[in-house]
Amino acid sequence: MANTLPFATLDTLDPKGKRVLVRVDLNVPMKDGQVGDQTRIERIVPTIRELADKGGRVVLLSHFDRPKGKVVPDMSLQPIAAALATALGRPVNFVHDCVGEEAEAATRTLKDGEVLLLENTRFQPGEETNCQDMSSALARLGDVYVNDAFSAAHRAHASTAGVAGHLPSFGGRLMEAELQALFAALENPERPVGAIVGGAKISTKLELLENMLAKVNVLAIGGAMANTFLAAQGLSVGKSLKEEEMFDTARKIMDLAKSRNCDLVLPIDVVIAEELIAGAPTQVVPVTAIPDGWMALDAGPETVALLNSKLAGLKTLVWNGPLGVFELPPFDNGTNTVAQEAARLTKAGTLKTIAGGGDTVAALRHAGVLHDMTYVSTAGGAFLEWLEGKVLPGLTAISATLERTVPI
Repeated sequence: MANTLPFATLDTLDPKGKRVLVRVDLNVPMKDGQVGDQTRIERIVPTIRELADKGGRVVLLSHFDRPKGKVVPDMSLQPIAAALATALGRPVNFVHDCVGEEAEAATRTLKDGEVLLLENTRFQPGEETNCQDMSSALARLGDVYVNDAFSAAHRAHASTAGVAGHLPSFGGRLMEAELQALFAALENPERPVGAIVGGAKISTKLELLENMLAKVNVLAIGGAMANTFLAAQGLSVGKSLKEEEMFDTARKIMDLAKSRNCDLVLPIDVVIAEELIAGAPTQVVPVTAIPDGWMALDAGPETVALLNSKLAGLKTLVWNGPLGVFELPPFDNGTNTVAQEAARLTKAGTLKTIAGGGDTVAALRHAGVLHDMTYVSTAGGAFLEWLEGKVLPGLTAISATLERTVPI
């Protein structure tokens, strides 16, 4: 099958004997020097293993946390090298710099099939400014460049965008999988297509909502942002979180949905409490009857039933954001129940489900269905910006070399 992605894949790269500079995302949760969640490590293993097995000399680049251009020992990538080696089933060498003489010497002595992890790219002040000197310095470490960090593709940094202008560039297997999933969800989806968008504030997802309206047949809004839509219609939402300054915007979105014949789904009942604490006394009330002093903290059973009925009529679902305060029982029931129904339909083969965003990944894991969806992106900000229709610099950089990249 011809490559329809906007970049060259590993299918056109013969890495044997070449230093392959691979941008990955090892910005993983750490506690007491140990990796808390292996998901991002597990997802880059296929690319690294394939390149190494084919005789490539794999040189890994990644950022970690926000050291702001300074060396912060607690933000070193060195502790992650051991976890990566375990996941790969082969040694991972480590160098305490990502540019300069030590890094260059290490890449020169690398043998076919070996893997080298360089130090946190953000220890260098030129990384986040996309400094050309740093981009050139990084390019001296490799013969070809592979970006396998879709999660960092929304950053125009030296290791994600700048270096791609100096070397033949490719997308790794994780980058390939992310883009195939996103294309299937929004660019060429099997219809009807729907989206669930949750979270706290409209203001942080305004562009996402506007872009979704142009692409989906059903748009369900949950979480605290739904309160703003309800209040914008003149309903009292008690002391629920809402954005009064976004009322006009909410009304415009509702009008836009109507004009585009998009089915905009808002809660019809909610689970309320006077305090946001575990085990707080709760009530289920229609959205027209939220009392003063109470907060809407989860979708109610009628809303859950409505959402599940909408899922039954969809072929594709995009999910970003929970329906309630899922971290705190009993306010996780709405998210859990709808997620489990989406997973059931996905496993039955009637629904393609693409989900992403930090809270979404955590919510699906909490619901026990993280591995039952068609694709779950761990990309966070990049996933959100793609849904917003924005250009991703890291993706553009490797796409720019597609026409001039040939099998090498």
